[in-house]
Parts: sequence; structure tokens; C-alpha cells
Amino acid sequence: MRKGVKAAIVGSVCTVVVGGAGYGAYNVLSALRGDSTPTVRTGPPTKDEIKDTTQKFFTAWEQGRSVSAASFTNNSADAEPVLTSFSATAHIKDVHITPGTAHGATVPFGVRATVTYGGKSKPLAYKSSLRIVRGETTHRALVDWQPSVVHPQLRRGDTLATGEAASPPIEAVDREGKVLTKDTYPSLGPVLDELRSRYGDKAGGTPGVELVIRHASQEAADTTLLTLTEGRAGKLRTTLDARVQAAAETAVTKYAESSVVAVKPSTGEVLAVANNRVDGFNAAFLGELAPGSTMKIISAATLIDTGLTTSTGPAPCPPTATWQSQTFSNLKGLQPDEKATLADSFARSCNTAFVKYADSVQVDSLTKEAEDRFGLGRNDWKVGIPSFDGRVPASGGPDTAANLIGQGQVQMSPLNMASVAATAMTGTFRQPVLVSQKLDGRELATAKGLSAGTTAQLRAMMNRTATSGTAAGVMRGLSGSIGAKTGSAEVDGQSKSNSWFAGYRNDVAAAAMTQDGGHGIDAAGPIVASVLRIGG
Repeated sequence: MRKGVKAAIVGSVCTVVVGGAGYGAYNVLSALRGDSTPTVRTGPPTKDEIKDTTQKFFTAWEQGRSVSAASFTNNSADAEPVLTSFSATAHIKDVHITPGTAHGATVPFGVRATVTYGGKSKPLAYKSSLRIVRGETTHRALVDWQPSVVHPQLRRGDTLATGEAASPPIEAVDREGKVLTKDTYPSLGPVLDELRSRYGDKAGGTPGVELVIRHASQEAADTTLLTLTEGRAGKLRTTLDARVQAAAETAVTKYAESSVVAVKPSTGEVLAVANNRVDGFNAAFLGELAPGSTMKIISAATLIDTGLTTSTGPAPCPPTATWQSQTFSNLKGLQPDEKATLADSFARSCNTAFVKYADSVQVDSLTKEAEDRFGLGRNDWKVGIPSFDGRVPASGGPDTAANLIGQGQVQMSPLNMASVAATAMTGTFRQPVLVSQKLDGRELATAKGLSAGTTAQLRAMMNRTATSGTAAGVMRGLSGSIGAKTGSAEVDGQSKSNSWFAGYRNDVAAAAMTQDGGHGIDAAGPIVASVLRIGG
């Protein structure tokens, strides 16, 4: 069932083709001038064109003429349903749009309107912007269509609706009973929406009337924009720690496109989840990206558990290593060491040491270790809101080697890698949870975990990495029991690699990812260290 407000469904409106009318206008002008062919404008829109198109688009939008307004965009098929929902299902009336000063082809503007439903009305005000471009086929000046033109929080496929909320509101509190709000903790917006959608009924509240964004994915919870009639909020206790959450929020704001998760290794409870992303996506839980060398935590455990080596056993670090015609190298500046142990190569993050073992591991060795020992890749985590459980496929060919260093077909989220760090620290896999399973009786995922011997070796290697290896710089000053692993994952089309970092301090484990952030110590590392400094 769609997770949206209980509003009426409005039938689709037929769009009209306006290109012909524009072409006809050119023919009339051409005939008056005696030209044999119409004048075709090229190049960027002029100042007058920008003003004229903007005014026509705003006027049609204000008057609720969605088909006409959509005709002034370069994608009327996508624009029309969103503009229709603005007036029809969202019940937004008395619209007044005030353009600001244009900056080139970009025009900022403010929207003032009234939302009316069931005899209740409330004012709505927000700011957005649009850009005018030259139509590729019509050569007209047109609004470059993005859903965010209509509202800055709208994404592709989203629409607006007003009605009785699908779920009662919640008053989410942390583990100590401190109230958690979107205003105080902005990163929690999508998380609180999902918690409300899943547990609003169980928390004992009653629904109100709201203006919401109805997302394209039926699995995504509505985003509330305006409350016309307050419902009664039910209290929902989470596992979050307000202090750690605040530290996570502050840390990610320093690096664009960043996400971080902190968990309590002794219980699996999520202490913090924060994102700093333009798209508002909860990449901390749902991201699916190659984790780079943080994957070497699982790879090292695989080598130990399959009897191929030990932390003090051989893992030579040559300048390059070739596996099935693909040559792998190390980060620039890393000196080769043919006598290196696994602990040496782990602490220095030597890629070639792990690639050399691609000859010895089975195609599914890494997959089995991830699934059986770390609880990953089985699609059975029940955190409390949607999450990605990691993916470690049994890949043959060059990917057998690439997977060992966190490239190839391996994909993880910060939540996954925080759990990996926690499992390495304790030896026990405890599925992360955001709300107690006692609330809904859901069954949590389980895994065998690690032997005492493997756990001791991983902890020693991660501690060495944190104190004298690649992570020492960012972990400096952290007391207690610490461990870490740096990572960077190359991505086609990016100028820099994705920055990854996983670590622990006492009973807190955390992992972060910054897209296009560089090496692990450049962005993700400082984020994790900031969280561990407060939480650990």
C-alpha cells in the first residue's frame, strides 16, 4: 500500500502540443518581413527572453493552469503532473510568486500561498529558483525542468498532496529520553519520517491533516511540509544518543556529500546517523558504494580463517600485482616490502599484498566470510527503517582480486562498515537496530561471528593502523581501546576517489563515507574521529 496521505486521486490531464503554435508565429513574422525561412534563435537565452519566459511560467502556475505552465518548460510531460498536484491534490490556492534578481539565466523567486483542506487553512511560504535554457528542438527560451522548481524538496517522480496523514505523528526520543527533532538534528529528517511511517500507529498517536511530499518510491515515507491540523504524537524511544548525534551532525557539515553511522558494539544499537547531501538521501543506511580498503578488515579475516596466513604471517607488498591480466598498484608513495607480514601490509594499506592472495582464495571465500562471520549480504537486516545489507558477490575473473581491496563488485554503506568495525572489535555480529525489536517483534539477523583468535588478530592490526599506520594522524589524541582502517575507492568519472574510514573507540564503532572526498584520512577519517571523540 502506498505510504501517502489519504487524499483523492486526480485523473491525468491531457497535455497539448504547443511547439506548432510557436512555429506558426515565426512563419507569420517571416511572411511580414518577406523572409523565405523562419528566424531560428541560437545561443543562450537573452535577458528579455529570460524575463518573458519566467513571467509567463509564473502567471500560468499562479492561475493553476498546469498544462500551460508545463508548456514553458523543456520537459512538459514530467512537469505537468507535478504542477497539477500543486493545485489539485495539494489544495494550494491564492498563489503569489515574486521573482528576485536574475543571476545570468538563473532566477530566484519566492512563493506565498494558502493551503486549504477540510475547512482548515494555513499560509505556505518558501523560496526556490529556476534556470532558463534554449530548447534543443524548439529553440525557444524554456524553464529547465527540475521538480525542485515547484518546491526545493521535490525530487524526480514526487508529487504534492494534502489530507489526513497516513500515520500519526511521533515524538522521537533518544536512549535517555531527550526529544529528537528535525530542527535540532537536520540529518534525522528522512529517518524520523521513516520511523513515523513504520511506528506511528504503534506509538499510540492520532493523525492530523498535512501537506506532504508523496515520493516516487512506494517504500519511502511521506515528507511533511505543513501541518494544518495537529495530530497527537505518540512517544517513540530510539537507540540514538543525542550527544553522539550532535557530534555526527556537526562533523558531516564540514564535508559535502558525506554520511556517517555510529553503533554500540556490545549491543548493535545505532547511536548516530547523519548525512550532508544535496539530494537528501539517507546514504548512511542506503548507500551502495565500493568501500575501498576498509574492506580489508573482512579480507584479512578471510585470509586468517581460511588458513592462508596470520597477522604475523607473510603478506609481501610488491610495487604491483597482476591477476588475470589486470595489474593492481598501491597508493602513490607507498614503498614496497617483500618481507611484510599481514599486519604490516594491513597497517600500510598495501593493495598488492591482498591481490597476491587472489591465487589462493576460492571464488566464494570472501562472500562466505562476509555472510557467515559479519552478517552481510543476505538481505535480512531489520534495523527499524529501510537499510542496505551490503553486497559481496562471489565474483570470478579480475573481480576476485578487486573485491579483496574493496573495489570490483563489492558494495557497502556506512552502516555496514560501522557494523564490520564493531564485529571485528567484539568478535560477535550484532545486527544494528534503531528501535527495539520488542516494539514490533521483528526477528533480527544472526551470524556465527569470529573466533577468539581471529578477533584478537584483527584488533591488533586495527590498533596498529590507528596508532602507527595510515589512520594514526586522525586518531591521534583518542584514548582507550582504539582501532581503525582507512579506505579510498576509485570511481569512474570522478576527479577524486571516495573517502572511507571505519574505526572504534571503547564501546563505540563508526564508519563514514565522503563521495569525491579523496583518501580515507582526507574527509571520512576526521568525521569518524570527531564522533569517536564524543561517543567513546
